[in-house]
Amino acid sequence: MEIKKSGMISIVGRPNVGKSTLTNALVGEKIAIVTNKPQTTRNRICAVVNRNDCQFVFMDTPGLHKARTKLGDYMVKVVKDSVADVDAVCLIVEPIPHVGGPEEELIGRIKSLGVPSVLIINKIDTVEKEELLAVMQTYAAAHEFNAILPISAKNGEGVEEVLDVLAQFLPEGPQLFPEDMVTDQPERQVCAEIIREKLLLCLDKEIPHGTAVELIRFAERERDGVIEIDATIYCEKDSHKGIIIGKGGAMLKKISTLARQDIERFMGAKVYLQTWVKVKEDWRDNLNLIHNFGYKDE
Repeated sequence: MEIKKSGMISIVGRPNVGKSTLTNALVGEKIAIVTNKPQTTRNRICAVVNRNDCQFVFMDTPGLHKARTKLGDYMVKVVKDSVADVDAVCLIVEPIPHVGGPEEELIGRIKSLGVPSVLIINKIDTVEKEELLAVMQTYAAAHEFNAILPISAKNGEGVEEVLDVLAQFLPEGPQLFPEDMVTDQPERQVCAEIIREKLLLCLDKEIPHGTAVELIRFAERERDGVIEIDATIYCEKDSHKGIIIGKGGAMLKKISTLARQDIERFMGAKVYLQTWVKVKEDWRDNLNLIHNFGYKDE
């Protein structure tokens, strides 16, 4: 079907409310990494969804949090910038009848820009239906949202309704991305992020937040189509390097195996992945390194 309407929609909220889980559910495949740790997403990620005569371009953003490093400053700027110049904003919240600081700040920004807004109450599978009413009333008092949608991004409940509601805000116009495109992220960036996701999943406490991944090599072998990836994992301390590698290299092997399996699913091809670990002290406060690792202003 010919695309007649297309537009940009920003997905915002505090860390760990399910922005990336919703993005993946809308697209129908994994393009944004997901963990139960806050600040998993560092960049703005575009997800493209074609449905009927509409093309939705969703922008998954880092959670709005109090920045403690230059990388944190960058992530907060990404969130604030992403609310401007869009056709609609989805504010995702947890089913708690209280408007917190990050939500107040984002609602203030939505008000000042006068952009259409939809409140998405995620994780409804974790509460009783009666409890949702108090959450809806609390947020309805804080801002006149165009719609309030209770969903569970994790199990897909209500996800289709999100598209139904957002379709009304898309302006008429041609598609912004080719039909077969699901994200504007380069493949190598998605692969680096998948490796970082496994670091977040496998490692405890602060260590994974001090990691970054750089792909040194990303090439397809002509003879058999296998994709060869050489990746360097950077961390901030020697002690962290030892933990990432693990006893006899066991932890690094586990991280690499999990990452390779996901990368193969994403690329639709066999992958040969090699990983190394290096120390770069305080890289999160070094703008040059932050940019080198792919975190750049548009």
